Amino acid sequence: MANTRRARAASGLRSVSATAVHTIKVTLRGSRPPIWRRLQVPSTANLLQVHRLIQAAFGWEDHHMWAFDAGRERYGVADRDPGIRSAAAKRLGDAAPIVGSRLGYTYDFGDDWEHDILVEAVDAAEPGIAYPRCLTGRRACPPEDCGGVWGYDYLIEILTAPAHEEHEERLEWLGLDTADRFDPAAFDLAEVNQALTELQSVLIPA
Repeated sequence: MANTRRARAASGLRSVSATAVHTIKVTLRGSRPPIWRRLQVPSTANLLQVHRLIQAAFGWEDHHMWAFDAGRERYGVADRDPGIRSAAAKRLGDAAPIVGSRLGYTYDFGDDWEHDILVEAVDAAEPGIAYPRCLTGRRACPPEDCGGVWGYDYLIEILTAPAHEEHEERLEWLGLDTADRFDPAAFDLAEVNQALTELQSVLIPA
């Protein structure tokens, strides 16, 4: 056992507890007011699983390419040309091991929705609790393909100005009858956790 620990230390590897949970805050970079989700995730989850979690928690539709930035390394769908390593082969607890660790996550290389991920806590899982789960958050996710943070701000400007020449066109694009059916301040915790159900498992039985 001691030899194993020494070998891990020499190689830069660390043990990630199967019952540890990361509390992370994921914020959409550049959003004003901030759009964010606070999530609890098994520390052993790989970054592909974290990608799926973020997609579900924010309400993205997973139509585009994506990648995590961890120091000098990028993780996503493995592709030798852009130097992206397999996200399925990297655990959250290895990529961001301690409180204060940070990761970047970019979704849609055209619109460049950049997310900042901050590790706020690393704790033992609670008995009977299913993870991942969302603890809280703020504001609605922008619609797909609206042009990044700048394009989203412009979309909101158009929707709040009925006389704007693009008002009706944007309503049609969103599939809405009236602008008041789109609320950028909306956040429904129960709805987010319902979206996470298929990703959840209980780490410690009750």
